[in-house]
Amino acid sequence: MSRAYGANAQLLGKFENTYGTSPSGNYIKFPFSAASLGSEQNLIASDLLGQGREPAAPMRDVINVDGDITVPVDLRFFGYWLKALFGAPTTNGVGPYVHTYQSGAVVLPSLSLEVGMPEAATFNMNEGVMVNSMQLSFARSGGASATLNCIAQGEVGLSASAGGVPTQMALTRFNQFQGSIKKNGTQLANVTGAQLTYTNNLEKIETIRSDGKIDGADPTIAAFTGSIDVRFADNDLLDAATDNTPMELEFGYVIDADKTLLFTAHEVYLPKPKLPVSNAGGIQASFNWQAAKPTIGHLLTVTLTNDVETYA
Repeated sequence: MSRAYGANAQLLGKFENTYGTSPSGNYIKFPFSAASLGSEQNLIASDLLGQGREPAAPMRDVINVDGDITVPVDLRFFGYWLKALFGAPTTNGVGPYVHTYQSGAVVLPSLSLEVGMPEAATFNMNEGVMVNSMQLSFARSGGASATLNCIAQGEVGLSASAGGVPTQMALTRFNQFQGSIKKNGTQLANVTGAQLTYTNNLEKIETIRSDGKIDGADPTIAAFTGSIDVRFADNDLLDAATDNTPMELEFGYVIDADKTLLFTAHEVYLPKPKLPVSNAGGIQASFNWQAAKPTIGHLLTVTLTNDVETYA
């Protein structure tokens, strides 16, 4: 009897033509470092009285299929996750290709994602998967990763993979030391860490169905928020926070001119933070910012430059 190990687990995915219906053909084999996506069905304790002190059998509740997937922020595969989060990009160029994603799409695509454990011959196909949010952090060292929160319609257990012959690409991961943060086009100094979160605020359509599944997940008001931690050395950010002056913030990873990933929030507002003095070391301030839609344009623009011709 073989036991399942995470080292051999696989994550296969393909965009759906019809919501909740897994497509045929060859899937993409995604790199990942953690996955909790799957279905669960809780039990409802019996509320019956008059049957003595011993409880009656519980009832099954509705099926919930959701969870997080942690993936590397890389040059090629990450474009598919951005498509799931924002919709299909606009692509220009003849190599390198510049893929531009914008927030605010009314309709978002869905995927089928298969989480497989080959040793145990268990392949769980999650259908109708939509990416609700993405969270990533900027630090001084380490590999760049993103956590994707997903909501799905259902899960089907299979004894063999339905992913065909999985498509693979060369993995080129962005490193944290390749990251940069700019304010109005100028490198922001003294930054010790940053975190950003984009969410579609998906609303589950929980209709009454005999199978216990949802009818879908619709995007509502999007949000792009985060934090910037800085060593306090000047009043640049503090003055902007005090005056409530909006700014453009760009979070990026750059390997070279042909290999980049940029997140641009076009109108960002900072709160005025405290400046606590707790020891003899340097004083640090944390700004929990919020982005807003400018008068013309979008809340967020993401630009990925690589050698992938299309994410259609």
